[in-house]
Amino acid sequence: MTTIAELPPGFADKVLSAQSTFRSVMDAMARPGSVQRIVPGAGTPETMMRGTAAIALTLFDHDTPLWLDSRMAESSGVVKWLKFHTGAPVVQNSSVASFALISDGGALPPLERFAFGTSEYPDRSTTLILQVERLDAGRSFELRGPGIDGAATLQAAIEPFDLFERLHVNEALFPRGIDVVLVADDAVVAIPRTTRVMSKGS
Repeated sequence: MTTIAELPPGFADKVLSAQSTFRSVMDAMARPGSVQRIVPGAGTPETMMRGTAAIALTLFDHDTPLWLDSRMAESSGVVKWLKFHTGAPVVQNSSVASFALISDGGALPPLERFAFGTSEYPDRSTTLILQVERLDAGRSFELRGPGIDGAATLQAAIEPFDLFERLHVNEALFPRGIDVVLVADDAVVAIPRTTRVMSKGS
């Protein structure tokens, strides 16, 4: 059993690290498909990548309910680390979560199980933070939408294999929908609900 004293540390410099991480995430959202780097400034519990840990320390608090996939939920170290450093409540019902942490993309539940927001409050949706293998190699994807000059190309090794096909649901839901942040170690890529992604050559 992990004790508080054994938990990995949070940010060494809370203000500067949180500001830097927030800027990286906002840059990723503003330029979908672009790979942004997060300067790791914190320890990471098992199953959690450095970028995910930094995002958690920056964006989560007692008002942001979290849903964890089974791999993370079964790690007492992850749950205790999140509670101790962020205070964010971990919920069992994914449809009320502000964020969902996914370490095993192959077991990603159907997107319909998460919150899409409402017409009046489209921001009350779940943001998926999905850990992936690579964001610098793999299949090639073409991205189009706001924040992209014409088209952008992303190479990534991602599970689930059909993630971007699943995200086509956003087209019919707008302004509601799901936003996704992909994390590979300290690299992040954002796929906002306004972005359309296709496999190159398809």
